Amino acid sequence: MKSSKILAIAWENMTQRKLRTSLTTLSVVIGITAIISLASLGEGFHFAIKTQMEEGFELNVLTVMSGGLLTGVGSYFTDQDVQNISKIEGVELATPLIQKSSVKLYNNNKNSTALVMLGVNFTEFWEIYPDRLIFENGSLPQTTRNNTVVIGYNVEHPKENMTLAYPSQNVTAEITLRLGPVIRRENYTFNVAGALKKSGAAGFINFDEAILVPLDIAKTIFDAQNADMIFVKLLNPKFSETVADKIKELFPAQEVRVLEPRAFVEQVDAILSMLQTFLISIASIALLVAGLGIMNIMTVSVMERTREIGIMKAIGAKSRTILTMFLTEATLIGIGGGVVGIPLGYALANVMGQFLFRFSFSSTPQRSIITGTRTQPFMAVTPILSLQWVIGALLFAVVVSIIFGWYPARKASKLDPLEALRYE
Repeated sequence: MKSSKILAIAWENMTQRKLRTSLTTLSVVIGITAIISLASLGEGFHFAIKTQMEEGFELNVLTVMSGGLLTGVGSYFTDQDVQNISKIEGVELATPLIQKSSVKLYNNNKNSTALVMLGVNFTEFWEIYPDRLIFENGSLPQTTRNNTVVIGYNVEHPKENMTLAYPSQNVTAEITLRLGPVIRRENYTFNVAGALKKSGAAGFINFDEAILVPLDIAKTIFDAQNADMIFVKLLNPKFSETVADKIKELFPAQEVRVLEPRAFVEQVDAILSMLQTFLISIASIALLVAGLGIMNIMTVSVMERTREIGIMKAIGAKSRTILTMFLTEATLIGIGGGVVGIPLGYALANVMGQFLFRFSFSSTPQRSIITGTRTQPFMAVTPILSLQWVIGALLFAVVVSIIFGWYPARKASKLDPLEALRYE
């Protein structure tokens, strides 16, 4: 029998039993709706989280440090090392940094403690972190003097409602110098250029607990010719891995480490993907339940149409034709459920994306995991429905329908014509 004829018979059988066909198709619609809504909402949430992380984690910045930095090894990187890194393709800027600890600040009867003192090239360093290093008061000096200092938020405000120093005021820094077994403390006077807003940590450096001084004065104070770290700004985050590998090639094996923020983001990306897969797996259960409904309805249909099947076989219809006819019905149910369920699922995802996060507003963390400052939580998520999900959901609906329709279809094709004709 021709395929077009089988399709016509299958369609006619379905339309003759409209209520039953509609209910069976509805179960598939519910399953596909659940899958598409969770998939598109998950894609939208995934994109929103990834975008925020890419903006906050400065994915275009690499931190180069010596392999023994955390175990007490001294300054390592020379000016020539900085120049060599600057010449690597994909690098926009490389700037050195000296990091020392044990600094106490005094201003009249007020005092504060900075966990770290950073010697930096102000102009270059602010090009590295323009969106993180924002001034609460004061500004970056146009002409950097050797006694200029920029103060981190927690250093500027050691206590609530207390400000250590305002721009243009002088502060005294008590610096602990360790020269082998000898420890001595010296005082230096700095003029405050400004204080930073809360900015959080970048790599191993917490700017809120730091003071920043010119690189040259840091070299003089600590008698250091080399830098502890090099911060590298990339032209594009996609160069991250390539540039990191080239930086390591400039130094002997195992002597430098390159901190790549993208590696952390990729880990979070993998976790979000796993969560989305888990949610879709749960939604798929609804479609599997719909498959059981298809099997049940088609089994009942075989029983009701036993005599009809017997007549078809008696006039020459082959078992393969009967099998194909019933599987065609199952396939049409799957296609119909998918076609209706996909737009419904996307519409439901838009509704959920607009209202779901608003209901959970009060319990949503309102501080940035990056800077610790108060931030606006998600109020809405725009679902993303990709072509892959549309095709995948439609194929899944059809496959499930065929699998669960196979048993009743095969049962119908195996009926004996004589027994079927005597069936009442």
